[in-house]
Amino acid sequence: MLENKRIAFIGSGTIAQAMIAGLVNQNLVDPQHIVASGPRKSRGEQLTKRYGIRHTTKNANAVQRADIVVLSIKPQVIPEVLEELHEKIQPHALVISVAAGVPVKKITDGLNHPTVVRVMPNTPVRVGKGMSVWMATESVSEAQKAEAGAIFQSLGKEIFVGHEYYLDMATALSGSGPAYVFLFIEALVDAGVHMGFSRKVAEELVLQTMEGAVEFARQHQRHPAELRNMVTSPGGTTADALYQLEKGGFRTITSKAVFAAYQKSKKLGGNQS
Repeated sequence: MLENKRIAFIGSGTIAQAMIAGLVNQNLVDPQHIVASGPRKSRGEQLTKRYGIRHTTKNANAVQRADIVVLSIKPQVIPEVLEELHEKIQPHALVISVAAGVPVKKITDGLNHPTVVRVMPNTPVRVGKGMSVWMATESVSEAQKAEAGAIFQSLGKEIFVGHEYYLDMATALSGSGPAYVFLFIEALVDAGVHMGFSRKVAEELVLQTMEGAVEFARQHQRHPAELRNMVTSPGGTTADALYQLEKGGFRTITSKAVFAAYQKSKKLGGNQS
């Protein structure tokens, strides 16, 4: 469905590169139908050399013939870019905003363009294992939703939600989620080192355990409590470890941390309802 589509990336940073890599490596789009714009010519040349796409330093030039325009830029430059592209995007084009925390109304008003998808991806999209949560305005057609879904599937998994407020929740849970996992990994590795493992061995043990546990959960599709009980023998080592985690408020502090991220996301996004 994306075979003949022309896609313009406004911004050529890490998220744009991840999306370009997914599209090109999976043969979803002809590289010559992709153009990335950014202020650094050298960056554009790097992407051209690696993926065979086109590049420009002029945003307005990038969107001239685009069927899909991806705003893969930082939130702080959104006002400047919206002003530059105001009424310059093709009427039929779909706009996809990856700008974290920027409400969709700001995009539609700033561009004077109603057909917008807003997406919240997370860091693992850079290795094709991301989670992208997205919503669409009423002007987005079913065909355009399918196109957006295909783009996000090239980055990992995707979930469509019916309202923008779910993106604040996704920001707190899956957007910030890798940081929580990395912190837990760090804590487990440090515990291994404290017991006497080398850091290299401890990291290998923890990373493989994490990966294996996730795959086990995916394949068995049971409630996490059931899975946990499968590992926990009465009076055994795991039971003692879990007791200390619960005693320390592990479950409660995790919930509070995610909710704090959710509240901050709403505040940064202007408390969109």
